[in-house]
Amino acid sequence: MDYNSNRKKLPLPEYGRNLQKMVDHIGTIKDRDERNRAARTVIDIMGNLYPYLRDINDFKHKLWDHLAIMSDFKLDIDYPYSPPQRETFNTPPKKVEYEKGKAKYRHYGKALDLMIEKAAEYKEGEEKEILIKLLANHMKKCYLLWNSSSVDDDKIYSDLEILSNGKIKRKDLGLIETRDILFRNRKKPQKSNNNDRNPRKRRITK
Repeated sequence: MDYNSNRKKLPLPEYGRNLQKMVDHIGTIKDRDERNRAARTVIDIMGNLYPYLRDINDFKHKLWDHLAIMSDFKLDIDYPYSPPQRETFNTPPKKVEYEKGKAKYRHYGKALDLMIEKAAEYKEGEEKEILIKLLANHMKKCYLLWNSSSVDDDKIYSDLEILSNGKIKRKDLGLIETRDILFRNRKKPQKSNNNDRNPRKRRITK
């Protein structure tokens, strides 16, 4: 028996072995014009395998890159785009640095700390006022997720001042009512009817 485990490993298994054989055959074609025609045919076949991706930007570019990879970067054809180089895939990705430091209040999170710091640096005006109100309302939502009983707006204003290092002092932003936030938090998604999922349990009505 000829098992796939005994065959050559596919560079891009999602395209299948038959398409890989087509790509391998292109490399054996001596006439350059014929190789180019064969390559375009294979690109069309690759695109037909994933028609739902055609609206994605640079879809064709990705297909030609995949063709280069499947040919082990040895295919001598007229690429419509600059083909990728083998070295590109041998270079390890850059290390992503994680944000250092802990949040002052864990229930708000570090990201909210940073947004409040940025908001404090905004020039005075309508845009800054809108941003501060949005952040304060988000703080209130986060607080009620952590402590689902209640919270005074004065507590939110106090925390906002602390997180902004005293640069943002507000007392009258008109925050969302606590009861409205609690109602949304407690609102459960509707359960689907199991009979709709199991055709055997559906009742036939006449």
